Amino acid sequence: MADHAEHPTGTRWIWNIFWLLLIVTAVEVGLGIVKPAFLMNKVAGTLLINHVFIILTLVKAYYIVMYYMHLKYERKNFIWTIALPALILIPYLTFIILVEGGYMGSITLQSIPGN
Repeated sequence: MADHAEHPTGTRWIWNIFWLLLIVTAVEVGLGIVKPAFLMNKVAGTLLINHVFIILTLVKAYYIVMYYMHLKYERKNFIWTIALPALILIPYLTFIILVEGGYMGSITLQSIPGN
């Protein structure tokens, strides 16, 4: 048990994580409603705002897994067992979604008469 980090006591840390997740979610919702013009440029085959949403979602996933699922306080080997597949698969699947989504969008536009 020496490999385990000490769990925090009280509920203050839970509320801190809650407020952080709430702020990140509010930023996501705000960006989805406002859609700033500078985020509507294409980067790597998709809009920059999509990249921002992906990054913010990954930040939220990190905090949920590490704190609410208590993975932060486990042994390092167990953390890597959970994190390494995610660190490999998430960028790969994100790349596939962005590339194939762009391809499907171009195919759909070409199939519309008059385009």
